[in-house]
Amino acid sequence: MDESLTRRQLIEQLACGMGALSIPGSGVLGADGNPLAPKVPMFPARIKRMIFLFMQGGPSHVDTFDYKPELAKSDGKNIDFTGVRFGTFGKKSQRRLMGPLWKFRQYGECGQYVSDLFPYQARIVDKLCFIHSMHTNGVAHGPTTLFMHTGATNLVRPSLGSWLGYGLGALNPDLPVFVSLSPSSANGGPRNYGSAFLPAAFQGTAIGRAGLPVARAGIKNITNSRIRGATQLRQFELLQALNREQRRRAGRDDRLDADIGALDLAFRMQTAAPTIMDTAGETAATLKLYGIGEQPTDDFGRQCLLARRLCESGVRVVQVNYSDQTPNPMWDQHANMPKHADHALATDKPVAGLLVDLAARGLLDDTLVWWGGEFGRTPFAQAKDGRDHNPRGFTIWLAGGGLKQGYAHGQTDEIGHYAADDPVHMHDLHATILHMFGLDHEKLTYRHAGRDFRLTDVHGKVVTQLFA
Repeated sequence: MDESLTRRQLIEQLACGMGALSIPGSGVLGADGNPLAPKVPMFPARIKRMIFLFMQGGPSHVDTFDYKPELAKSDGKNIDFTGVRFGTFGKKSQRRLMGPLWKFRQYGECGQYVSDLFPYQARIVDKLCFIHSMHTNGVAHGPTTLFMHTGATNLVRPSLGSWLGYGLGALNPDLPVFVSLSPSSANGGPRNYGSAFLPAAFQGTAIGRAGLPVARAGIKNITNSRIRGATQLRQFELLQALNREQRRRAGRDDRLDADIGALDLAFRMQTAAPTIMDTAGETAATLKLYGIGEQPTDDFGRQCLLARRLCESGVRVVQVNYSDQTPNPMWDQHANMPKHADHALATDKPVAGLLVDLAARGLLDDTLVWWGGEFGRTPFAQAKDGRDHNPRGFTIWLAGGGLKQGYAHGQTDEIGHYAADDPVHMHDLHATILHMFGLDHEKLTYRHAGRDFRLTDVHGKVVTQLFA
């Protein structure tokens, strides 16, 4: 026996190579040996790309999109409640109902109710597909945010964007398959865009961080100010030649493949990425559409515009994070619900502007936009004028990609406490998103630690009622 063989190489040679099928990472390479090479969907796809507008902290559905006349009528009334949070789990008590703090009106041909928090999104409701019956696992920000991004509350699992990169590869070989804009280091942190046990090539590329104005954000080391282009190219080609020789001698090694691919991508990005990050060529009308140059919309408007530019250039998945670095993030108003108005002012115009811009450019037809938080908020008061977390029932909206427009799916009970009709679990949403990309959530698997893993674990069903 050749004692120089690694364990991986030995297994690959056993039984005519059948042992290699049990190795994590086997079969993830594209036809040209590049893990990010484009792959054919399992069936015809509805979309090519996705923008996820993550409203961290949990916007209150009963104050935004889920109008409950009974809640308004019962304002101040006490109801029986069984606790689900730390220190109250399983305990019975009474809670005071608190009606919506903003007035609701009907908009569009669909007649969707929207509160006065979102006047710009109210104008585009006929483009939106609402799910009013979402529910999820977990009750705290960290686990529930992780579940939203990875399908698990505690185990280290790949994020949705990483699964899509693994299943479909990149749209543009000169750009990352998956980008996270201004991510937070709290409440899941890098795990929200990490690849976990999938090869490192599929992890998200972070641009900026929460709390740093996106105008000052960028991709680290994207340019080299010390070495000129021709010299840098010769240096790079020498390094990659050495890497390829190491790979030839080592045999199959997915980790080395990922390193070589990452270096190739990083070098190509030096040409493509700076142009995408520079918004100087955008018209004044476009900047105004996103609220750029105005307060308080400038920063989030720049995130949304950058998301459009990234998708337009070939990035498959973009997370746009409206977040901060605190344990109680942005929309998390336990004792001051009127603070929701500040966050609505900062995000409403940019979000609506993004939808209008995508539609005008013909991108919305094959792009999915997902707006939502990790959960909603309770219909009863916490402290004087706050609301607690509510994973039992909440609202998100989707747009684009052949979804029904001006459509509302499911509903919560009469006060907005739990998903009552046509409930949609977060696993169901993940299954539906994968389906829109042409991927079967039950067949998109990766063998790790002796078992096949998938984004939806052993759960999830595609919500076909959303499709036009």
